[in-house]
Order: sequence, then structure tokens, then C-alpha cells
Amino acid sequence: MTDEFRLIERIRALAPSCLEVEEGIGDDCAVLNPPAGERLLVTSDLLLEGVHFRRDWTCAADLGAKSVAVNLSDLAAMGARPLALVLGLGVPDDFAAGQLDALIAGFCRTAADYGVALVGGDTCRSQQFLTVAVTAFGTAAPGRIVRRSGARAGDCLLVSGELGDSALALRLLQRGENPPPEIAERHHRPRARVELGKRLAAAGIHAMIDLSDGLIGDLGHILAASGVGAEIETAKIPLSGAFRRALADDPGLFALALGGGEDYELLLAAEASGVAGLQALAAGIGVRLSVIGRVVDEPRAIWLVDADGERRRAEPAGFRHAIGK
Repeated sequence: MTDEFRLIERIRALAPSCLEVEEGIGDDCAVLNPPAGERLLVTSDLLLEGVHFRRDWTCAADLGAKSVAVNLSDLAAMGARPLALVLGLGVPDDFAAGQLDALIAGFCRTAADYGVALVGGDTCRSQQFLTVAVTAFGTAAPGRIVRRSGARAGDCLLVSGELGDSALALRLLQRGENPPPEIAERHHRPRARVELGKRLAAAGIHAMIDLSDGLIGDLGHILAASGVGAEIETAKIPLSGAFRRALADDPGLFALALGGGEDYELLLAAEASGVAGLQALAAGIGVRLSVIGRVVDEPRAIWLVDADGERRRAEPAGFRHAIGK
């Protein structure tokens, strides 16, 4: 068992900082000095043992890293520059001191990789399960904040990276199998598309969201906010080589690319005339950006179009929590 205040001192010694932090860990509040004229964006996420992760599947360092990335992905989806993080930990008695150190080290190393400060938080004893709660702060110029509500009929829909790997890794873990390393990495240590999000925002795209709950579910949020619908060409959904090999053995796995979740890629709507420029922008930082469909004037409708042109209504997909009884 670790004394709370000794733990805070260990965190403070590892915590990255940045120029905008006037006061970090050590006082009752952190003091931040965001750039003049920019808006402050705030997001938070919980990672709960038994709901979002299992300790026998995910090592502590990976969990620390993932808890940073999933929060920064929300900031990336609005074109923000990450500024600071606040970390809350509920730690059960059976979580060894070495595991706790590994979690904190993974968190702090990943935050430093993104140039983000850890400026505070809270720690306490948990009765049973490990809980990781993170709040992230970012900034953006008022004219460069990208919302879900700007998609227009005729826009192209594009997605970064490849979809389905994280969900496939989880499916294999649930079956008692070890996922191939390339897809295990996507599940345990996702990367937030922070730089891409900022560049897309500067390019004037119309709407954007990060894919945490699956393509169909998260696309539905853009459509609801924008009052439009969408057609998705299923053959154009980008898949990794590992996912395609698994798909060859079990075609039903394609559902994971549509609604498996935890991709943490960016889905966006943009004018068709600007697509080539956006793809070149993404390629310049080593990211694949694929056109997967278009926005249509049918509020909230999602149509899937196969390689033969057959059109069918998408079934509801994507992860959502059932809260309460």
C-alpha cells in the first residue's frame, strides 16, 4: 500500500509541463495561461476496470498511455491543441506499487509525447476496481473550432487510418486468443490524431468527430447535429492487412469495422472540391485519409452501398453504456 502524499510526490516528479502552466501540481488548483484570444476546450473520460479494460489483458503502462490518448482524441476532433491534463485514480488494494508506478510512467511519457502538461488530480483508495479518470484541456482560435453540426448535403465523408483493428483485438482477447501485435497495439495503445485534427481544422472542413464508439454510431452523431444523412461505400472503408486476413476467414467480422469502436480515428465532412488537398495534407504527416461516402439530404438516414451498388439501410451499431436500471 502506498501513502497518498508520497504517491502525489512521485507523480509530481514525473509530470510533464509546458509554457502555459503558471502553477502545476502542489497547490489547491493549477493555474493555466492559455494563448490570448483562444477558446478553452474541455473534455473528460473514465476508464473503469471490468467495463473498459481488464488487468489481465492490459498492462499498467499501456493503460496509462491509453487514458491520455482517448481524451486527447476528443480535442483532436475539434481541431484543438492539447494543453493540460488532470488525472484521478481510484486504486484497489491488490494493485501493486510497481503496477501503479508503471501506470503513472505510461501516462506521463505519453502526455510528454504530445507536449501536454499534467497539472493536477486526485488519488484515493478503491474498494475493489481500478478507476482512471482524466480531464483534458485544449485551446483553439474561435474560427478554427470544428463541431459536429456543420456537415452539408454533397460533402464527402473521409476517415483517417484504418478501422476495426481495436475491436478485432478485443474479440480475440474475449475468445482467449492473443491478437497479432499490430492490432493489439491499436487496442492497447491507440494514437490520438492531434496534429491531423489541427491541420484539418485550419483547412476549413465542415464537421468532425473521433471514432470512439464505432463508425456507424459516431457518424450518427454528426448526422443528428447537422440534420442530414449519409451514404457509405462499404468497399472503401479502410482496413489493415491483419484485419483483411481475418476477414477472409470470417466475413462476419466486417461488422467490427462498422461498429466495433475504439478506433480513435477522425471522421470528417468536407467539400468534394477540397478532398485532394486534404489527402495531401494528411499524407504529409504520414496519415492515410480515405473517402468512404457522402452526405445526403435525408436527415439521420445512413445507407450502406456495396461494391455492386446495392443500397441498404444501416442497422444501429456502435457502443453505448446502459446506465441505471
